[in-house]
Amino acid sequence: MSPAAIRSLSLCFTLLLSCATSVRADTSADFAQLLEDSWEYDMQEFPQWATSAGDHRYNDKLEAISLADARRRNESTAKFLKRLEALDRSQLAATEQVNYDIFARQLRESLAEFKFGNHLLPITNRSGFHVSFPELRRDVPLESTRDYENYVARLQAFGEYANGYMELMRVGIDTEKTVPAVILQGYEPTIDTHIVDDPEKSLLYEPLEAIAAAVPESEHERLRTAAKEAIAESVVPGYRRFAKFMKNEYVPAARGSIGASALPDGRDFYRHRVRRFTTLDQTPEEVHQIGLAEVKRIRSEMDGIIQQVGFDGDFAAFTTYLRTDPQFYAPSAEQLMKEAAAILKKADGELPKLFGKLPRTPYGLREVPEYNAPRTTAAYYQRPAGDGTKAGFFYLNTFNIKSRPLYTLEALALHEAVPGHHLQLALQQEIEGMPKFRRFADFTAYIEGWALYSERLGREIGFYKDPYSDFGRLTMEIWRASRLVVDTGIHYMGWTRKQAIDYLHENSAMSLHNITAEIDRYIGWPGQALGYKTGELKIRALRAQAEEALGEKFDIRSFHDMVLASGAIPLDVLEANVQAWIEKQSK
Repeated sequence: MSPAAIRSLSLCFTLLLSCATSVRADTSADFAQLLEDSWEYDMQEFPQWATSAGDHRYNDKLEAISLADARRRNESTAKFLKRLEALDRSQLAATEQVNYDIFARQLRESLAEFKFGNHLLPITNRSGFHVSFPELRRDVPLESTRDYENYVARLQAFGEYANGYMELMRVGIDTEKTVPAVILQGYEPTIDTHIVDDPEKSLLYEPLEAIAAAVPESEHERLRTAAKEAIAESVVPGYRRFAKFMKNEYVPAARGSIGASALPDGRDFYRHRVRRFTTLDQTPEEVHQIGLAEVKRIRSEMDGIIQQVGFDGDFAAFTTYLRTDPQFYAPSAEQLMKEAAAILKKADGELPKLFGKLPRTPYGLREVPEYNAPRTTAAYYQRPAGDGTKAGFFYLNTFNIKSRPLYTLEALALHEAVPGHHLQLALQQEIEGMPKFRRFADFTAYIEGWALYSERLGREIGFYKDPYSDFGRLTMEIWRASRLVVDTGIHYMGWTRKQAIDYLHENSAMSLHNITAEIDRYIGWPGQALGYKTGELKIRALRAQAEEALGEKFDIRSFHDMVLASGAIPLDVLEANVQAWIEKQSK
């Protein structure tokens, strides 16, 4: 070949390479812009979420709620997906391809939720706008005059906000998409608590009682007057209308069935929910069988502890003993909170044994609000503000103190705070260089799977020395394994509420009050309870695989840091991360 021909081929190759590089750069830029556009859209459309994420541009607004708004948002989601699918995924870098796949999954799941009409079911027995709104006083910044003005503006907007939810629920009545009547029993305090004659008695007035020092004293009276007017003219009438709506319209129309399968297209809806909350391609039948096997395994370990402590009786007798003997219960709510605080303090000091990187954001301990405590679960966690201005909080339920056993408290605290939810979610929000939607991603199988895995980690840092506490840990674990059985049983296999309650009662040492509250939670939130055990099983299996592959090279701190480094992700993505880490550590 002549020198001229060689130069010509070289020039062609250079031009092709340049063109290909340009295509990849353009695709990457288009993808980054799409993610930014989607995030900006979410901030504008969901102001309360924006505040939580640390974007304070919309602190004076509430989400616009109506059937038209729900349809409009669904159409926007479809447009974002169309833009995404128009991009050539193969032209993106490997990390961008992961972001592409996760973003696509979220968009498709959102479209499916709308198709099945889940937006018409905006409340359960333990959640909804009427339950979350009173926590506004704790969830927003209240440091400046502007902050208080924004807070008052949101109080003023509540009336229309409540009207929007009632509109959706009326459509739900018309289309036979309502929550089961049984889980609405005792709902009244979640509403009636906020219908007050004196605005100063409202929980939402609390921030005005001691206004932040940075607010000029000359503004205090104006802000207090505005808040009282907003509570009297918007909040209280909104709750009063909602109370009337619930009593006269919604509760009488609530369905008698409890399973999601009874809804229109219910069996397809539940199969979608199984895939969504496990992030795996599993059928309800497969999940049910996994649950039965896990319950059997854990029951064997529990029987071993009964023998260890020398109890004279069978499993049922032992759990009755645990449920009724006063030694296993704190004498007061204050004592229960102190016990939990002591556990967390001990856990804080042991974390460096398991992790190389710890979150900067602190966490706190609070009691579950009285107005919601009788119907909600034993505990829950509230993630910190995205801008670091508010800590994360472990909420502990102190209602009916005789139903809150001390022998499960270690596992509960480790799950909700550290090394469970707080450690994982605070680290996730502190990840630098990750797309914003990933920093706040919410994959139940990962988040709850990690928290359940964290309960077991307590064994590695000095917890569960008392066999009764270890039995409590197993009670918490079998409770999550039982969820695989009862959730699929209720929503796909025709189980009755009593059948589900009896199953959990027979296989754990939980109090009947807790069991009933939990079963009603599963009834109102199809599929969500499947994520816990599914995720924990995957994390444990991946750890076992890494330990076997690496032998003496396996480092628990490095493994945990790697598992947490990408934030909440689908379990197949986690598995790919672990495989890559094993390969890297093997060299």
